[in-house]
Amino acid sequence: MSSPAHELLKRVFGYDAFRGNQQAIVEHVTAGNDALVLMPTGGGKSLCYQVPALLREGCGIVVSPLIALMQDQVEALRQVGVRAEFLNSTLDAETAGRVERELLDGSLDLLYVAPERLLTGRFLSLLERSRIALFAIDEAHCVSQWGHDFRPEYRQLTVLHERWPQVPRIALTATADPPTQREIAERLDLAQAEHFISSFDRPNIRYTVVQKDNARRQLLDFLRGHRGEAGIVYCMSRRKVEETADMLRGEGLDALPYHAGLPAEVRAANQRRFLREDGVVMCATIAFGMGIDKPDVRFVAHTDLPKSMEGYYQETGRAGRDGEPAEAWLCYGLGDVVLLKQMIEQGEAGEERKHLERAKLDHLLGYCESMQCRRQVLLAGFGETYPRPCGNCDNCLTPPDAWDATIPAQKALSCVYRSGQRFGVGHLIDILRGSDSERIRQLGHDTLSTFGIGKELDSRNWRGVFRQLVAASLLQVDPEAHGGLRLTDASRDVLKGRRQVMMRREPPATRGERDRSSTPRTGVAVQPQDLALFNALRDLRAELAREQNVPAFVIFHDSTLRNIAEQRPTSLDALGRVGGIGGSKLSRYGQRLVEIVREQG
Repeated sequence: MSSPAHELLKRVFGYDAFRGNQQAIVEHVTAGNDALVLMPTGGGKSLCYQVPALLREGCGIVVSPLIALMQDQVEALRQVGVRAEFLNSTLDAETAGRVERELLDGSLDLLYVAPERLLTGRFLSLLERSRIALFAIDEAHCVSQWGHDFRPEYRQLTVLHERWPQVPRIALTATADPPTQREIAERLDLAQAEHFISSFDRPNIRYTVVQKDNARRQLLDFLRGHRGEAGIVYCMSRRKVEETADMLRGEGLDALPYHAGLPAEVRAANQRRFLREDGVVMCATIAFGMGIDKPDVRFVAHTDLPKSMEGYYQETGRAGRDGEPAEAWLCYGLGDVVLLKQMIEQGEAGEERKHLERAKLDHLLGYCESMQCRRQVLLAGFGETYPRPCGNCDNCLTPPDAWDATIPAQKALSCVYRSGQRFGVGHLIDILRGSDSERIRQLGHDTLSTFGIGKELDSRNWRGVFRQLVAASLLQVDPEAHGGLRLTDASRDVLKGRRQVMMRREPPATRGERDRSSTPRTGVAVQPQDLALFNALRDLRAELAREQNVPAFVIFHDSTLRNIAEQRPTSLDALGRVGGIGGSKLSRYGQRLVEIVREQG
């Protein structure tokens, strides 16, 4: 049965039906009730407040932490005929004044504003004189002091409920484990609000973890399967970001750097190119990406270990927002663990915070070394049980070999103990393999009982043993000893033969077997017979985007263009039945689209 919400969804946004919890959330908020919404990236969170804002009297106020995000969302709304504006530091005084007058006179449907501006006395006074449909608090996980995106201003947003108790509030996030969910509800005074929790699963993303061997070669090998596609390569340091971008450009990829140390105008220009051009690879620190709306990011590659499962989930979630197949690829080694442990211990945070950061890193290490379905382990971290192996991760597609590593583990632990619990992996492997090096002799380690007892494994496999012992908390990194390893309380049971140690066998150091064609890709799966029309439609979209100086995806998603290429509508009526073509886009672009379809036959 049709409802005002369904009619608006079709007329404005061009969709025939809501997805998942969207309808229940829309009806709940439209009726004037508060809501806390947890929905994965690409699940359609924005519609959950945009539709109620259009159905209710007044203007919807959207609290958004990032300038780029609010600008893209406003532009996308304008494309479908919604009266949307933003207020942020990029506007001159005259433009900001115009937006404020439009809010006061009731001619806006949605207004996006940063929390810092919203909390000013001047803006709160402006709201007092305006008709407000709802308050939407986007990226609500920013309220968590233990989170990776903490924004202290979010803590003060309870003022909205205190001053406007009759106006419904909807807080939304794609990234919150159970403790963070509880903190959001408490800090934003949403304990009595209805909670709508969707599955955190992103079924279109394939998760892969590889052990770092030759990181540059491994990254290039991975990227050969993504020529011509947009993606993000995350690096731990600013220097590595610059080096990686330079290296990729030298290999013929359109790669750009992004980190907080670059001039603001360079960062803005690089981000603009990434959003508005096809096939750009952004090499970045985690300073880049929160709120990036680009739907056709086909891959996210991590060349270093992230700091937490939450951070990893959010960063990988920037891939495949359009629902098309995408890849999340993580390359890590024990050196990453050593560096992150040192960063935690040498940081200025209190002991409570350090304890939490250690636990989060250990959780992520467990994910990396798990032989279980990646998706099951990942979702368990968000309190969700995934019922069966997913079939779309490396552990499902190529199940790892498990082996009884109890004896090698005993040798490794004994070597750590006999050498004084202060040396790193490289030196320990030299002892185990009986290396005749000057340093070994100087330290007298050629006389240890563990000298030469590990020749059955090569250096690469020994690195795997040590890495997995750290992940299993059978060894710990001493941040004060430059990455030296020492035993844990759990080591004793292994050394005394009371605990078996099973490990995943290190895969052979060979290139991947999948297609590495250097032919540019379209980004979405298009049938060969539809490709010429699809490319012609993309050319039109690029032309329209240049004319309006907006990202191409705010005009049409690739998936919409593919639907047109498949269905080949030759009339405006037929085009209006294609998903993603609302009334405004039909009237603005419909005739040109139909003409291209007719030309292509």
